[in-house]
Amino acid sequence: MSPPDLLLILSAQWLSLALIMALAFAAERRTGNSGYVDVTWSFGVALTAVGFALLPFSSDGGTSSRQMLFAAMIFVWGLRLGTHIAARSRNSHDDPRYAELKRAWGPRAGREMFLLLQKQAIASLPLPFAVFLAAHNPTPALGLQDVLAVAIFVVALAGQTVADRQLRVFTAASHNAGRICDAGLWRYSRHPNYFFEWLHWLAYPVAAIDLGGAFPSGWLALLAPVTMYWLLVHVSGIPPLETHMLRKHGERYRAYQNRTNAFFPGAMKHV
Repeated sequence: MSPPDLLLILSAQWLSLALIMALAFAAERRTGNSGYVDVTWSFGVALTAVGFALLPFSSDGGTSSRQMLFAAMIFVWGLRLGTHIAARSRNSHDDPRYAELKRAWGPRAGREMFLLLQKQAIASLPLPFAVFLAAHNPTPALGLQDVLAVAIFVVALAGQTVADRQLRVFTAASHNAGRICDAGLWRYSRHPNYFFEWLHWLAYPVAAIDLGGAFPSGWLALLAPVTMYWLLVHVSGIPPLETHMLRKHGERYRAYQNRTNAFFPGAMKHV
């Protein structure tokens, strides 16, 4: 696959994501609930990735089993995440991370939100691109690396599902009102759902990289987990959410911070 081909794919994916985030902006403006931004993003990234994974690049113009596999994986990921966030958004007035930004922006909130979402479109480019590279690795048959990629995907999806369910059950119990969820996976990480989200994106470089050197472009798929780690840990994930939780719970959340890892699961610290 030549550099001009890859540049064309990236340009087309950027256009797709830019349009999707424009729709997310319209949904946020119409409903006033910025939780639907992440719903649109989840479905949009998945559909973009599915479409490009299934592009016919082979000489016979057909669709390979590899393309079908990785298109199915990213479709399942997007369906689960999008429906989960949609259900959560229906039961809340606004996403606290975006709500804080809108308060800070004041009368400029509309313009700043649009620009932010377009920046998210650019930052998200490595994600569907990694799926494309995994789906179009020219290795003729599915092999051990693909099995490992599927295993990572299954563990990540299961981990996210369990973490989300544990938080939902905890917060629904009346006797837990005002308490910090530190049950189950939340005992070992303050953000296990974010950790497993990041882990999911490791599956695609595992499948895209050809250790024999026949597909050097496959190494670019590593940008997906690197980008997702940066976004979750340093930009739009943990920092604004932790600020919100500290404002809401004060010293109780600070104590949780002191005894529990932020991202990577680990043993509870003794404080």
